[in-house]
Amino acid sequence: MTGTLPALFFGHGNPLNALASNAWTEAWRSIGERLPRPQAILAISAHWYVPGTAVTANARPRTIHDFGGFPRALYEVQYPAPGDVALARRVQEVLAPLPVRLDEAWGLDHGTWSVLKHVYPDADIPVVQLALDETQPPPVHFEIGSRLAPLRDEGVLIVGSGNLVHNLHTYAWGRHAPEPFDWAVRFESAARRLMLEGDYTPLLDYESLGRDATLSIPTPEHYLPLLYVLATRRPGEPIAFPVEGVDGGSISMLTVQVGT
Repeated sequence: MTGTLPALFFGHGNPLNALASNAWTEAWRSIGERLPRPQAILAISAHWYVPGTAVTANARPRTIHDFGGFPRALYEVQYPAPGDVALARRVQEVLAPLPVRLDEAWGLDHGTWSVLKHVYPDADIPVVQLALDETQPPPVHFEIGSRLAPLRDEGVLIVGSGNLVHNLHTYAWGRHAPEPFDWAVRFESAARRLMLEGDYTPLLDYESLGRDATLSIPTPEHYLPLLYVLATRRPGEPIAFPVEGVDGGSISMLTVQVGT
């Protein structure tokens, strides 16, 4: 029986990381090698951002190529991990009375598979995805994450995938990697300090943190998965940042680990 598993938020960055061998993808692979093997994975991806809460309930979730303009090789990537209908129903149970729709149409989008392809390259661990309800503010997402925390004691690895800083308008597409923008560095540093202190209130009301925050989070979907992971943290649990860096000047590749 697996003990309490950590929870992880991955900064997934550019979809091409799925094909890459770089410092970030090698670090993701190392995380998979050192973690206790989970019985299943519950993924919260920035790229399933819809009205209402839903969870995938298909036995064989499809690999979704939810992007455009990339090389053909990226569209040929498959991540054939099985689903887990029992886990989907368990998610419904722990989130009750919140209505959670069982969804058989969605699958695994690139927020999930571009990272898991490196963390668990054999695709042999069942994966279920939870949708982000686009109609709800950050505190509601944090509350949903807190209700998911018991799954960590049941062999389920909770994985959030997004980016702490995600500003595509300023991203250096296809150009020599620039230095990170000052505002991105300042916001990431402030967020890390708040996480280490366990002071989540400013992170839930991130716009109160000023212009650095609004530049770093122009839209919330890449930020919200982090709140789910933070919400599973128990009193006294360590928090760590096993992967760091900024891509293209304005995409934080920070990984946040709760627990050991």
